[in-house]
Amino acid sequence: MAAICQICGKQKVYGRSQQHKRGVAGKRWKKRAQSTLRLFKPNLQVKTLTINGEKKKMKICTKCLKRVKKYGSIKNYSNVKVG
Repeated sequence: MAAICQICGKQKVYGRSQQHKRGVAGKRWKKRAQSTLRLFKPNLQVKTLTINGEKKKMKICTKCLKRVKKYGSIKNYSNVKVG
């Protein structure tokens, strides 16, 4: 299954990983570390949520989980993708 939050649509993002960008110990290195491509994935959790009175099992990110815990169940979210 895809790594996408079913509430907000957060998904994986490509970026760059680089160690010691400015050099170690005050820019003493002449040769810098190469930047390599990497993948940032959202922190998804499988939870059973109540949506409009129905219980559904969904993959949601932790930010949305925090929102659900604060405000209760999901009521009339227009962008909820259940499926």
